[in-house]
Amino acid sequence: MNTRRDVFQAIADPTRRAILALVAMQAMTPNAIAAHFDTSRQAVSKHIQILAECLLITHKQAGREIVYHFNPEKLKEIDIWVEQFRKIWEVKFNQLDIIVDKLNDIN
Repeated sequence: MNTRRDVFQAIADPTRRAILALVAMQAMTPNAIAAHFDTSRQAVSKHIQILAECLLITHKQAGREIVYHFNPEKLKEIDIWVEQFRKIWEVKFNQLDIIVDKLNDIN
């Protein structure tokens, strides 16, 4: 049984995050992406495959070349997940600000 990866698994790897950063700046072919890494073209292709499987990147045929494009819509899943923690952090920091203000008032 083949399990489908999710965006969190895809971005867990630093090489895949680097590939996303490259493709976010401009659409690239697999060879252009691979040129930025010291690993084999096959290893980079595997990373590209995982990113494509998770829909973080999409591809279009341009003549005989495949060109990969960044799909920012999939990052919304990450943003939604992080947002719940952002709200918790804001509450905690606001509470800390109140404590610090009270300590400053004492001094």
